[in-house]
Amino acid sequence: MSPRHGNGRNQAATIIAIVADVLAGVIVLWILMYLLDANRENGLVSFVQDAARWLAAWSYDLFTFDDAWARVVAGYGLAAVVYLFVGHAVAGRLRRH
Repeated sequence: MSPRHGNGRNQAATIIAIVADVLAGVIVLWILMYLLDANRENGLVSFVQDAARWLAAWSYDLFTFDDAWARVVAGYGLAAVVYLFVGHAVAGRLRRH
């Protein structure tokens, strides 16, 4: 394999890791906004909530804790961890091969 192919894979791996970080970051930002009781009428807060809800659609309300804050932290937090884990695992695999 030529160095050029290895460099392309490293770049792709870096992009995948950055995308995973950004996706997880949006979700974590929403968790923080929720816990800090951010004004949901604010455009930025509304955008972050909508983006996080879309990204975590599969894990949203997955847990049935009595407290809403616990459901948000667990459901959205799980999605953030999965994005990080999968994104960095794929990136690491690309870098190794």
